[in-house]
Amino acid sequence: MKRTQLSRRFVIPDIHGCALTLDRLLREVIHLRRSDELYLLGDYIDRGPRSREVLDILMGLTLKGYRVFPVRGNHEEMLLESCGDRNMFRMWFENGGRATLDSFGVEDACEIPLPYRRFMAEMPYYRILPDFVLLHASLNFAIPSPFADTEAMLWSRSLEVRKEVIGGRRVIGGHTPMSRSEILRGLSTDRIVLDNGCVYRERAGMGCLAALELDSMTLSFQENID
Repeated sequence: MKRTQLSRRFVIPDIHGCALTLDRLLREVIHLRRSDELYLLGDYIDRGPRSREVLDILMGLTLKGYRVFPVRGNHEEMLLESCGDRNMFRMWFENGGRATLDSFGVEDACEIPLPYRRFMAEMPYYRILPDFVLLHASLNFAIPSPFADTEAMLWSRSLEVRKEVIGGRRVIGGHTPMSRSEILRGLSTDRIVLDNGCVYRERAGMGCLAALELDSMTLSFQENID
């Protein structure tokens, strides 16, 4: 994709149903423009109170012509599998799925309107940029092709990076909540974790939604207001 000199590249992880927080981050903190590229690292739903509204924001931006590039997180995967697997439904329900059902006003994953489920099902597990690999969790460097292990991309908390295997790129993910100081320290490494635990306001150094601008490596935070 051709980029203009005025375009910026933002990465935002683990929104977890915090739609008011996301909206303020986009509108008032980073001032998202149509020329920008917005990369999202999964876990849009569950735990927080406004999962449906988060998906509405992302789908709405796409319809308005914004360049939005989401990847799938483990919570989207659990929801999608819950529609046909009752064991997975129970696991999802116990890991924040109840909040998502409430936001849609339904009792079962299969009752979530098809456009939302299709939007999540069409999300890839990773995106490769010239300088970064973006995904929700981690890559499995114990196998010859790390991109073959989608389970690791959704669930792994490994911090290992072998840049020679992925074209010299650095890896950016979420999934594992980190304090603000831990995230800042990670910016100078090959493995950046951006999840500031937006839904974990009671934990020291957490409770914010983070956004990283890739070209300037500028990190912005919005406190949870949901």
